[in-house]
Amino acid sequence: MKNTIKGIKISGVSVALPSQKIPVTNYIEIFGEEVIQKFVETTGVKSVCRSLPEQTASDLGYEAAKNLFEKKQINKAEVGILVFISQKPDFRSPASSFIIHDRLGLSEDCLCLDINLACSGFIVALHTIHNLLQSSDSKKALLITADTSHKTLSPFDRTMIMLFGDSGSALLLEKTTELYETHFAIRSDGSRFKSIITPSGAYRNRNAPKERVEWSDGILRSDYDTHMKGMDVFGFSISDVPALFKDFLTELDKTPDDYDYFTVHQANLYILKQISRKIKIPMEKIPISLDRFGNNSSNSVPMVLADHFSNIQPTKLKLFMSGFGAGLSWACADISIESEAILPIFFTDDFNDLN
Repeated sequence: MKNTIKGIKISGVSVALPSQKIPVTNYIEIFGEEVIQKFVETTGVKSVCRSLPEQTASDLGYEAAKNLFEKKQINKAEVGILVFISQKPDFRSPASSFIIHDRLGLSEDCLCLDINLACSGFIVALHTIHNLLQSSDSKKALLITADTSHKTLSPFDRTMIMLFGDSGSALLLEKTTELYETHFAIRSDGSRFKSIITPSGAYRNRNAPKERVEWSDGILRSDYDTHMKGMDVFGFSISDVPALFKDFLTELDKTPDDYDYFTVHQANLYILKQISRKIKIPMEKIPISLDRFGNNSSNSVPMVLADHFSNIQPTKLKLFMSGFGAGLSWACADISIESEAILPIFFTDDFNDLN
């Protein structure tokens, strides 16, 4: 699916991280020094941020939005759409967007919507919110992405527990008479839904045992732990994803030279290098945040924006964005954003117990 939308811009970006930073070397006692060294060399991840046990994805998303509202002095009454992207909601029901709506004190004339997507979620939600805003009488829309990925990972899973970080972000989008044109391309393949999956915890397999047992790969897991078929996901990331990049660039009649940066989902360093090689993108055009913050699921792209562009000289950035992961789902966007819209990363351990 391809789509072009005009007259909407991103006017604010805010990213919140939990303050607890975990170096991957903390896992030497569990996995051994050789495993850790190989992990760092392959993934590029040296540390991740971890939320508190009481801190949820909606807490991080709310804090990011609150910071955005305060710093950008946003009129809440003008926000008519709130979309929340996460695979770690507060409850099975209601949608977490309603919790954030209440905490922010938004108007009753505001659409609330959750989207259950992971690493492609930001691009898909960006496309969704562009369309919703364009077809409504709302002036502004709020896009929040957040995940606390480690909370459904086995602490014994050497392939995942050191890779994923927790974070939240908030973006403000608004209608404008300025010249803004955004292009999107999205692909999905449900036949590979088992490639990244948490088998239990919802309404299928409700009686699965919670005790962790040894799987065929020698790792202790339960069906309540997220599992990734590493080779399948790797193959997808270095074949299907670059193929979409090429098709999208051809459709737009553009080359990598037409972009200032490629803000790509921070899956791991080896995958980013393979994408760079296949599309002939210089690595200096692919900003890296995963070395310090890991793979942040749907929040990878906002993380890169705040990490690299929040303190640069004012400029209009021409960006190629991409996210890819569970579903399987992969997406691209051609978009421009003023660097002045992007706020620096901040750290918070605040949470609300909703009592």
